[in-house]
Amino acid sequence: MPARRKSNPGEPSNELPTFEAALAELEEIVAAMEEQQLPLEELVARYEKGSKLLARCESVLATAKKRLQTISARSTAEPVIDDESDLPHADFTSAGPAAGTPDEYDHDDDIRLF
Repeated sequence: MPARRKSNPGEPSNELPTFEAALAELEEIVAAMEEQQLPLEELVARYEKGSKLLARCESVLATAKKRLQTISARSTAEPVIDDESDLPHADFTSAGPAAGTPDEYDHDDDIRLF
């Protein structure tokens, strides 16, 4: 497994946080903004960071929802038969009715009583 590069605390990371990490950090930001008396600049910076984290969480949730819908659709869809060899076939190779049996599909105009 390749080693991850550790970033400096002040250095922005190129890696997107997981849903759980983004949600935890968002909760911390909200709690800090609600509980602490913060200067306006810091409030705006935290709000901006929180907005980005919220967008990340919504994106991950939307992707997960699409995947679940795809899985659900696949599991409930009726099977599609692509190959006609899977279908039952009637045997139409016989030349006509067997000898001595009435022809149900005889199209001549004779009326038969027996």
